[in-house]
Amino acid sequence: MKTPTNQTDLLQPDYIFETSWEVCNHVGGIYTVLSTRAATMQKEHPDKVFFFGPDWHEHSDIYFEQDESLLPGWPRLHNARVGRWRIPGSPIAILLRWENLWQQKDAIYGWAWEHFGVMSHAAYGDYDESCLFGYAAGEAMESLYRHLHMENSRVVMHANEWQTAFSLFYMKVHCPAVGTLFTTHATSIGRSIAGNGKPLYDQFEHYNGDQMAGELNMVSKHSVEKQAAHHADCFTTVSELTARECEQLLDKPVDIVTPNGFEPDFVPTGANFTHQRKLAQDTLRHSVRANGKDAEVAGQKPLLLCIAGRHEWKNKGIDVFVDSMRVLSDRVNADEFAPRVIAFVMVPYLERPMINMGKVQVVFVPYYLNGHDPAYASTYYDLLCGMDLTVFPSYYEPWGYTPLESIAFHVPTITTSLSGFGVWASGEVKGCDKDLSKGVCVIHRTDANYAAVVHKVAEVVYHYMQMTGKEQTAAHKAAEKLAKKAEWKEFFAYYRQAYNIALRKVAAKLG
Repeated sequence: MKTPTNQTDLLQPDYIFETSWEVCNHVGGIYTVLSTRAATMQKEHPDKVFFFGPDWHEHSDIYFEQDESLLPGWPRLHNARVGRWRIPGSPIAILLRWENLWQQKDAIYGWAWEHFGVMSHAAYGDYDESCLFGYAAGEAMESLYRHLHMENSRVVMHANEWQTAFSLFYMKVHCPAVGTLFTTHATSIGRSIAGNGKPLYDQFEHYNGDQMAGELNMVSKHSVEKQAAHHADCFTTVSELTARECEQLLDKPVDIVTPNGFEPDFVPTGANFTHQRKLAQDTLRHSVRANGKDAEVAGQKPLLLCIAGRHEWKNKGIDVFVDSMRVLSDRVNADEFAPRVIAFVMVPYLERPMINMGKVQVVFVPYYLNGHDPAYASTYYDLLCGMDLTVFPSYYEPWGYTPLESIAFHVPTITTSLSGFGVWASGEVKGCDKDLSKGVCVIHRTDANYAAVVHKVAEVVYHYMQMTGKEQTAAHKAAEKLAKKAEWKEFFAYYRQAYNIALRKVAAKLG
C-alpha cells in the first residue's frame, strides 16, 4: 500500500465533525485511532475539529477537561459538556447524554426506516443506546453547524462504526451540504462469524451478509451498518482485509482504505525512554515476585513478553498465545541455560490464576491499564516499553493496533497474516515470516493451521531467546524503523483523499 503523493488538488474541509463511541471513552482500538490521529488533525485544522462522544461523567473525566469558555453562546443540546480531550493536540470534545430521546425512540426508528431502510425492529442489547447517542450527536452537529454559520464553508462529518451511523443519517437529511464519511473498523457480521467459531476465510466467498445477520441474530446492527456504508459520501475501512469483507458482507466496495497510523508523541525518547524501560521492567518483575515467584534464574533476567487487547479469546489469538507458551515451556524447561519467561496476558476482565509451567509463567492482568486500576498504577504504554517482545497471533484483526503500538515502542512483535497490520508489514519488510530479526514476524494463519501457528510462535520466541544481545538490539532498532513508516504524518494522506471524495461528491450533487 503506497501513501498517496499528489495532495495539491484535493478539496479539504474548513471544519471537521467526528464522532465515535470511543471519544473520551477508552474501550478498544478505535480510541487509539482517534486519540493518536487528533494531533495531526489539530495541526492541519487548529480548533476546527470537533469530536462528539458519549458522556459517562466520572469515567469520561479521566480523559476530558471541561472548558465552558469554548463555543460561547452555543445552546448545550443533550446536556452537552464542552472541553478538551486529554490527548496530544488537545482537540475540542463535546460529550453528550441521550436519555431525553428514549421517549422518541420509536419515532426515530420509524424515521430511519422511512429515509434509509434501517431495520431496527430486531434491536436488542446495546443497539438502542448506541443509535440514540448517534442521533443526539447528529442533532448537536447540526446545531453547531448553524451556530458557527458554516453554511458557506466546506464541512465534513465522520461517523465511526455502526454505533454512530444515526449521526450520519441525521446530517444527510438536515445538512445535505456536509460531506459524510463512514468508517467500519470491522464489520459486525465478519466479527460475529469469526467469534462464533465459523470458518470465516475458507468459506468467505459463500457468505451472504443479510443471511448471516438473520442466522446470528444481528439484523439491526448489520442493517444500520450496511445502510451507512451505502449512503455515506465516502465509505472507508482500515485495511485491504476488511475492504474485501465489506464488499462481500455489506455489498458495498469501499471508496478508499484509510490505514491506522500512530503518533510518536506517545513514545518517550532518549534518556526518558531508557528510564521508562527500566522502570517498566522493575514493575513487571515485582508483580511476579509479589505472587510468590522468583523472577530470575541463576542471576539471569527473565524474558518479558505479553499479549494485550480486548477479551476475545479466539479472535485476538489469546488461545494461541497460551498454548504456544505451553509448547515453549517444554523447550525452556529442558534448556538449563535458558532464562525464565514471564508471559503477561493484559486483557480486561480475563481473570484467571497465574499458570506455572516451570520456567514459563503466564500472568493474567485483567485491567484496562489506564493508570487508574487498583493493581497497576502504570498505563499500558508505560509497561509496554519494558517488554522484550510481544505476541498478537490474531484470527480476526481488521487492522491490529497492538502490534503497531509495540514496534512504535521499539518492541519486536509477532502477528499473523490475518491482521491488517500483518498484511501491511509483509509488504514493507520482505522475508519477515521467519523470525524477529527484522522487528516483526508475520506468521501465516488460516482456518485450518491452528497447531502450526502455536508451534511457530513458540519457535520464534525461543529463537529470540537464542539471539545475542547485539542481535536483539538490532531487532528492536528494526521495529522502531518500521514504526516510522506508519506514523500519522505518513498515513493522514489517506484521510485527505477521503475528505476530498466526500466534498466532491456533495459538490456534484448540489450542482
